Amino acid sequence: MAPVTAGIRMTREGETVKKYCLFLSEYAAWLLGAGATCIRLERNVKRMAEAFDHEVVMTIMPRHIHMTVCNRDRSDSYTYITALRTSMISFDINTRLSELSWAVADGRLDFRQAEAEFNRIVKTRPADKRLVLLLASCANASFCRLFGGDLPAMAIVFIATLAGYYLKQVLCEQKVDMRIVFIMCAFVSSVLGATDALFHLGQTPEIAIGTSVLYLVPGIPFLNSFSDMLAGHYICSFSRFMHAMILTACLSIGLCGGMMMMNIGMF
Repeated sequence: MAPVTAGIRMTREGETVKKYCLFLSEYAAWLLGAGATCIRLERNVKRMAEAFDHEVVMTIMPRHIHMTVCNRDRSDSYTYITALRTSMISFDINTRLSELSWAVADGRLDFRQAEAEFNRIVKTRPADKRLVLLLASCANASFCRLFGGDLPAMAIVFIATLAGYYLKQVLCEQKVDMRIVFIMCAFVSSVLGATDALFHLGQTPEIAIGTSVLYLVPGIPFLNSFSDMLAGHYICSFSRFMHAMILTACLSIGLCGGMMMMNIGMF
């Protein structure tokens, strides 16, 4: 009877390892898609794996995660490759997923509770689009003031950002390529930003047009690429840096197109 019992134990253990691997893979895919750095992803996943009394080894690629989970004596393991969950960068999901890893590590959640909480987190509704639109416009107008813009310039930047960001929301809902989105939004915002110089509304027209497209600057990919480089994740670092550079180039194309259309000198 001993061999039969051992066989049953091995089967159950194998199923458990598989469940852990699938859960941690999905967790990692969502965390990376929400805008987390590679070092945060590694720490969070390993923190939970240790709480589950398992070991994890993973390879983080720009669009995929290759993960292997095994038990402590390495008698059983499971390997899974999952694609990155493409979603908009979300600080809310990012933060809540990190909190989930600490809740598991502290023993406040078992595996089933962690699965249930994870499913609730990934279904988090995005922030109200109208509120985001208003706050982004106010923030960009504040940048205009920070760089020395006067009140007319701030008002124009607010309107330019309002129109451009609204266009971005509409195009993203229709799944338009992000590079096209950046070109079109930068073009619209720069055309509206150029009205300060066209109608002589204020004393700082160059600041108005320069800051009208700042909301499109891909700051998070740039910062994440630098963080990944310091952590030794050079492939992800290069990928994120090139992605940010391409979006910045698209921003520049739209900005230059708007300035040329409005006959605004670049130098």
